[in-house]
Amino acid sequence: MNKTAVITGAGSGVGQATALKLAAQGWHVALVGRRAEALNETVKLAGKHGGQFLVCPCDIGEVKQVEAMAKQVLAKFGSVEVLVNAAGTNAPKRALEVLSLEDYHAMISANMHGAYYCAQAFLPQMRSRGSGTVVNVVSEAGKWASPKAGPGYVMSKFGMAGLTQAINAEERPRGIRACSIFPGDIDTPLLGKRPVVPDAAAREKMMKSEDIADCILLCVNLPARAVVEEILVRPK
Repeated sequence: MNKTAVITGAGSGVGQATALKLAAQGWHVALVGRRAEALNETVKLAGKHGGQFLVCPCDIGEVKQVEAMAKQVLAKFGSVEVLVNAAGTNAPKRALEVLSLEDYHAMISANMHGAYYCAQAFLPQMRSRGSGTVVNVVSEAGKWASPKAGPGYVMSKFGMAGLTQAINAEERPRGIRACSIFPGDIDTPLLGKRPVVPDAAAREKMMKSEDIADCILLCVNLPARAVVEEILVRPK
């Protein structure tokens, strides 16, 4: 396997944890996120593995930026075996009654359009090679709506789950596989955007980013003959 990967949302949370674990396994990883300083922090955390990273600041909700990012990544790595769509956002005022059009569009853009743009950017070279894995970090909100998540987030995450299904339906004959991971509560910086931010006691009961990263690595490291199409994982 060509051990090259692209991870969105790589400056914090699940994306960052996944990047660090892949680097420790010898992967070269393109770190994608809006803030260069956050991506550089991931490089620092990697220690001796920091040289395996390519820092790619990019707003994945902007298709032209994604196209430029993909061009940069492929020029450096030659090809990409794995794409992990881990970027995501929400808004404090998320209920139907208070959700602004601006916040709604921001969620759809970052969570759903971004995953689609990135998939479309890297699928062609996966097809030509005859192999590739796409992992979409969705949310349990991609299976069931809830007031906790809010409608914009729910709609965007249902879209991500649909993207996974579409990739498996259309690309399986070309050697490409996809997985949706549906996590419950994770202690990540995204919690800061909840209407009521969970306290330390609540966070202690949640999963950690590393737990979801381990699920991603399972999907990535399975033999090419197998695909995990969905993982639903929750705090016990």
